[in-house]
Amino acid sequence: MSKRLVVALSGGVGGAKLALGLSRVLPAEELLVVANTGDDFEHLGLSISPDVDTLTYVLAGLDNPVAGWGRRDETWSFMDSIGELGGEGWFRLGDRDLALHVERTRRLRLGQTLSEVTSDICRRLGIGVRVVPMSDDRVRTRVRGDAGWIDFQDYFVRQQCRPVVHELAFDGATFARPQADIMAALHSGDVRAVIICPSNPFISIEPILAMSGMRDAIKVSGAPVVAVSPIIGGQAVKGPTAKMMGELGLEASAAGVAARYGDLLDGYIVDHADADGIGTVGARVTIAKTLMTSLQDRETLARVTLDAADALASQR
Repeated sequence: MSKRLVVALSGGVGGAKLALGLSRVLPAEELLVVANTGDDFEHLGLSISPDVDTLTYVLAGLDNPVAGWGRRDETWSFMDSIGELGGEGWFRLGDRDLALHVERTRRLRLGQTLSEVTSDICRRLGIGVRVVPMSDDRVRTRVRGDAGWIDFQDYFVRQQCRPVVHELAFDGATFARPQADIMAALHSGDVRAVIICPSNPFISIEPILAMSGMRDAIKVSGAPVVAVSPIIGGQAVKGPTAKMMGELGLEASAAGVAARYGDLLDGYIVDHADADGIGTVGARVTIAKTLMTSLQDRETLARVTLDAADALASQR
């Protein structure tokens, strides 16, 4: 019997696009989406989980396709009022989006885990696939710039990625336990593929991989690991990936991302724009259209990625 379960590691916008594609070409019970929580933080007294929420909104068909984050048909009365009162308005929370954060915070204070809250919210929004936070323990991404260490959202949103990045740290990752469903899946013997979505490797995927036991569990699963490059023609589709790579002394290219993942990868999907410059990356390379501008693009790339994983598995 062929193995069925696909485990997808994802950040926010780019990862959510492929996660949506996977959700449309796989039965719901065959997909487990692992969301980065290193971006999580507390703001205005609320618990915010940006990547979990982006995945949730995208899979529920509620996302804002223009901004790439938040909900569509949003209104901003709350933020307008916060500004009038002299409050912190640098992290924008729309009125509809705010309801999710308020409800999450309420449930967490009652003692529910982030996994439990996420699962129930997904169910209520009609999402069939499992979306799980990478951990119910606290992990926080930190960035060291010229002025010292700052919280990730300070770097990413308040300062709009302007500081030069010298170093990254994932506070709490050493002691954080990967979410139980993730570990159960990876040890089940039923994993068809581990897919690394086209998310920023430093701030979206590495917090997941930094947790104790996570890399070992992926290897023990015996499944092929296939990543989709977030870089096309030397540029990130969205976000600071290319900028960060240059500042960290790495080649801002699809090959550079593969080098960062190293021997974790068995397969690698790159865009046609990078076909000539990919060189030898230590993984089987598949050339495809990786820019996902339509729903069909998302589904097609999902199928290409799964086919690449299946081809690798058949050779084992």
